[in-house]
Amino acid sequence: MPAIRIGINPISWSNDDLPALGGETPLSTALSEGREIGYQGFELNGKFPKDAKGVGDVLRPYDLALVSGWYSSRLARRSVAEEIDAIASHVELLKRNGASVLVYGEVADSIQGLPVRLIERPRFHSAQAWQDYADKLTELARFTLSQGVRLAYHHHMGAYVESPADIDTLMRLTGEEVGLLFDSGHCYMGGGEPLEVLRRHIGRVCHVHFKDVRKPVVQLARNNLWSFPDCIVNGTFTVPGDGDIDFAPLLDVLLDAGYQGWLVVEAEQDPAVAPSYVYAKKGYDTLRALLDAGLQRRRAAQ
Repeated sequence: MPAIRIGINPISWSNDDLPALGGETPLSTALSEGREIGYQGFELNGKFPKDAKGVGDVLRPYDLALVSGWYSSRLARRSVAEEIDAIASHVELLKRNGASVLVYGEVADSIQGLPVRLIERPRFHSAQAWQDYADKLTELARFTLSQGVRLAYHHHMGAYVESPADIDTLMRLTGEEVGLLFDSGHCYMGGGEPLEVLRRHIGRVCHVHFKDVRKPVVQLARNNLWSFPDCIVNGTFTVPGDGDIDFAPLLDVLLDAGYQGWLVVEAEQDPAVAPSYVYAKKGYDTLRALLDAGLQRRRAAQ
């Protein structure tokens, strides 16, 4: 099995949070088109079955792997015991279908799905609040790891951990059990330079979302105080190769570190404006060419 595989999130075909964006597209369309393009696996979305056997039955005819699946956590407002009870079935679903990482999204107090300005996102306002949350997160990650699945923390616009400083603080205060899901698009949109953030935390990165951004639209979002849904419908994000992030150096950092995992194309767009197949193929072709070139350079240097 190759050390790095290329997968995709079905959000290119339909958006769970904004059903008007591709909500009518059946999951079978996404799976058949993704497989035809060359993707080796899919992350979950709301159209997948909710049980482990059902997920496997859906993916098997397409010879696709389960990459991972988003989990909406409310740990910032719950105890570790409560969160373990809530997360256990999702961990089991992932494990039974061969996925080794869990996409962890902290949605307590989050505004990511609401028509609320991103500047109004939640924040931890004291060192003690940060430490309390980090301690709980480390304990929760210890549980998922004991089940064979590593928690991959998704820094996300509109949530508690959004900016590069937030990521730095989270990584400093949590134990090694807590992995980092590096998302290039959220990193840039959150005020970071993706290459710098990836280099700084490469030792904790266990999952990768390669999302591109259109930098002029990001500037519009900041100037006009957009919500996260505003960002999506106005084309802030796109697939690798269609925007302004340079993915070659990001991939070099991953390869140099011996990263073994998935590169996931994830781009929240309106499929009526950015046709799903066309853009999914552009993302795959971009990453495939960059990955092959990077591996070839390393073979030649040996």
